[in-house]
Amino acid sequence: MKSGYKVLWSDRALSDLQNIINYLTENWTEKEIQNFARRLDKRLDLISNNPALFPKTSNKRNVRRSVLSKHTVIYYELQDRTISIVTLFDPRQNPKKLKL
Repeated sequence: MKSGYKVLWSDRALSDLQNIINYLTENWTEKEIQNFARRLDKRLDLISNNPALFPKTSNKRNVRRSVLSKHTVIYYELQDRTISIVTLFDPRQNPKKLKL
């Protein structure tokens, strides 16, 4: 069921994803990497099919926040029929580092 909104990744989100993959490759098993990828894919499908499912952030009205795990939060923005992944953020970091 791939009939949702189109999902586009910002350069920053792609960089964040690459950093996560690099970390997982160095510190985790292949099975755990596959589990992360599967969870991310399912969440993106969920966002694509129902973008209003997750709450808006208080920082920026049009950006929504979806907690993927205790280590990863997806921030995305709905624009027409497109969802733009803004960033993947580790909530254990200083919140001042989050630039939306």
